[in-house]
Amino acid sequence: MLYLHFQLTYRNMRIIFFILFTITTTVNAFCNNTEPYYFSTKVNEGDGISNILHRYMLAGSKCNYEKFLEINDLSSKSVLKMHKEYKLPVKIFRYDGNSIRTTIKTNDMEKAIRVKKYNEDLLAKGLRSTSFSSSRILWVPHHEIECDYENTEFNVANVTEISTSNDSKKSNKSLTESLFGSNYSKLEILDNKLANQVFYVGSGHGGPDPGAVCEECAKTMCEDEYAYDVALRLARNLMQHGATVHVMIQDPNDGIRDELYLKCDRDEILHDGSTIPLGQIPRLQQRVDAMNKLYKKHKKQGAISQKAIMIHVDSRSKDKNQDVFFYYYNQNNGGEELVQSVFNTFEEKYKFYRKDKDYKGFMEDRNLFELRKVKPASIYVELANIRNEFDHKRLIHSYNRQALANWLFEGMTGVK
Repeated sequence: MLYLHFQLTYRNMRIIFFILFTITTTVNAFCNNTEPYYFSTKVNEGDGISNILHRYMLAGSKCNYEKFLEINDLSSKSVLKMHKEYKLPVKIFRYDGNSIRTTIKTNDMEKAIRVKKYNEDLLAKGLRSTSFSSSRILWVPHHEIECDYENTEFNVANVTEISTSNDSKKSNKSLTESLFGSNYSKLEILDNKLANQVFYVGSGHGGPDPGAVCEECAKTMCEDEYAYDVALRLARNLMQHGATVHVMIQDPNDGIRDELYLKCDRDEILHDGSTIPLGQIPRLQQRVDAMNKLYKKHKKQGAISQKAIMIHVDSRSKDKNQDVFFYYYNQNNGGEELVQSVFNTFEEKYKFYRKDKDYKGFMEDRNLFELRKVKPASIYVELANIRNEFDHKRLIHSYNRQALANWLFEGMTGVK
């Protein structure tokens, strides 16, 4: 009996040892496996491809969309199955504890900053439960690894000359503009397709008037801050293609920002340093006078074309989801044609990037003060409903603000 007991005990010990050995080997293999793999997620009810890409901040890039189809063996007409897991165009790397650049093997500091911001935004949205530094797990979007970043809808940075401040310095290949902030002040001159063309980029309200305000949001959101950020991104795009750009309302302290929630302030000024009046009519008249004065100067200098855009964020019922829409004034020379071009661009982009939902934007003739008074061909755009939770995604994510600027740029210039 004692011998049998010893045999059973010995056998049990061998089994336990085998189990421990297997677990240890598996864990070690996992820990030593440095090959990145694609992150997977389940589909929620009503999800389409664009919904999922939007949720994980991958929308706006054709590269990401095509990769999603490829790694899941789908076609553009495929219907996703609820609760099924699909791979996302996001590669999971084991963070080496040193830096993002050494982890993903790149010397590109700007790319590393974007990847860091992407992981931080995922954490803020609750799509990640831990930071990449503490978990040693780094999420990297596909477009940052295997695509030409400058050709994605996240950074169609297409721009050139400027006349926004005295700090501008132009060379044959690059430009420094302090108004864009430290992270975006340096930009490459891509070409001169827009040489001798003048653009007036104005963001609504500013100074003593923040415009529409959402105080019931997760954090207070002010119309003028989001309109200004999109305006700067658009101006930067225009400058990279040789355009002369006047940013009519400026905030030297802000620059282009990538935060989710942009801090509200009241220190915006007119482009020439003038204080912005509180009253609506004096404020609008000040902008009209400044723009028309510049228009006359450039006309005498022989400018090929002059175009203006007024960028706003609407405020409607919080239940109203509103796509981007546009106004023009039928007696503004060239305004209707300009709006039609931009509207067509947005309609095409929505069809490509949001196949599961029709574009509900519109263009309308409106007798608005600025549209009626200014000389350049002009367009007035409302980006979103600041009170609608779904519309917030269009505003708070920097890549969406960049996409808006990219599409406005393409519609206004025809440059792709």
